[in-house]
Amino acid sequence: MSTVSWITARGLFGRRRFLLLFPLPLLLVGLAVLVRWAGVAPGEWVPPIVFGLGVAVMLPVTALIVGTGVLGSEIDDGTLLHILTKPLPRWQIILPKLAVAAGVTALATAIPLYVVGVLASSVRFGLGLAAASAFGALVYSAIFLLLSLVTRRPVLLGLVYVLIWEGLLTNVISGTRVLSVQQYVLSLTDRIAPTALLESTVSVPVAVVMGLIFTVGCTGWAIDRLRSFSAAGETS
Repeated sequence: MSTVSWITARGLFGRRRFLLLFPLPLLLVGLAVLVRWAGVAPGEWVPPIVFGLGVAVMLPVTALIVGTGVLGSEIDDGTLLHILTKPLPRWQIILPKLAVAAGVTALATAIPLYVVGVLASSVRFGLGLAAASAFGALVYSAIFLLLSLVTRRPVLLGLVYVLIWEGLLTNVISGTRVLSVQQYVLSLTDRIAPTALLESTVSVPVAVVMGLIFTVGCTGWAIDRLRSFSAAGETS
């Protein structure tokens, strides 16, 4: 499993796609520093910057870049076929890749969200955002890792999911919020660091249970999908 993790990390950090992880965190922190320096009240900038940009854009887009990259790059260059020839249970391939994807995503998003949280309110709020975003990173990574195995265009479908489902429908149809990872992140943040700056509409138990269901379900599906992966390394 450590070998798979090393191959995954090498493939991920060795591609230009990794450079795409930096602009959004830098933009998030830069905007927070700017409005804090300008003396804007936190109540005015936290919702659009912390939630609108940080939780609703930076977190899922980062997870999409990383989650589809840990397998997508190996499908493209044929490395996955080499791994599949080894006598490894498929879960020993998927789980390390999920761990790398979730870890990298959590690191790339939790740090800037922590900094912004401290600037907005307190260290506790920053820690709440960081911890909740790490949970969100795990859920998103499982979803996008699965997409890389079930479609030829995982990035496109991932963007549709982020923009249409989480960005549009959950704001229009309140009942769909129990299926929104963004809402899980907000609920956990509010539990760790209660604040009036952010509003959560999903209870913490629902957020945790649904997040775990997404993670376990998508991971199990990805393992099953990899078992039936064709020798040509093609997806349907």
